[in-house]
Amino acid sequence: MEGRTHRLTEPFTKEAIKDYRAGDTVLITGTVYTARDAAHKRIMEKLEQGEELPFAIENSIIYYVGPTPPKPGHPIGSAGPTTSYRMDAYAPKLLELGQLAMIGKGQRSQEVMDAVVRNKAVYLAAIGGAAALMAQKIKTAEVIAFDDLGAEAVRKLYVEELPLTVILDPEGGNLYEEGRKAYLDSL
Repeated sequence: MEGRTHRLTEPFTKEAIKDYRAGDTVLITGTVYTARDAAHKRIMEKLEQGEELPFAIENSIIYYVGPTPPKPGHPIGSAGPTTSYRMDAYAPKLLELGQLAMIGKGQRSQEVMDAVVRNKAVYLAAIGGAAALMAQKIKTAEVIAFDDLGAEAVRKLYVEELPLTVILDPEGGNLYEEGRKAYLDSL
């Protein structure tokens, strides 16, 4: 299941990720936005009301994280991924609007998996349990929307070589399924 390593740098494009496959490693450098379920709900409300969104969805990368407060001199506190399925109700719509990638942890619904393939996007997993490591790769963090949500506010992050693994790829590859099959075949 060992894959290739890719460096994804801004500007992010569908062309840059078209050859990513489940199991590949991706090191992202550039702007990533944070949003969890409460922020996703508000983003959807803004879409429904025809209001301006806090960031451009097209070619965006959204990290499902609610970081802890930063220590003095640091841009952010611990920044580990949250369970992604809570965003499954919102992800297909954002992918249809051109979102490039989602970062989180855990399984996704069939609707999200289908939307990833249909829109040639990717779902990336951050290292669960390594929130301090992830925070080291975040160089700046700025709340840009929904400040009242605290840890769940939308933040604009600048990351350098944020280490991620491709779980769902543009061609329908699914590391969770492929990994499970490889393990069972090895028994």
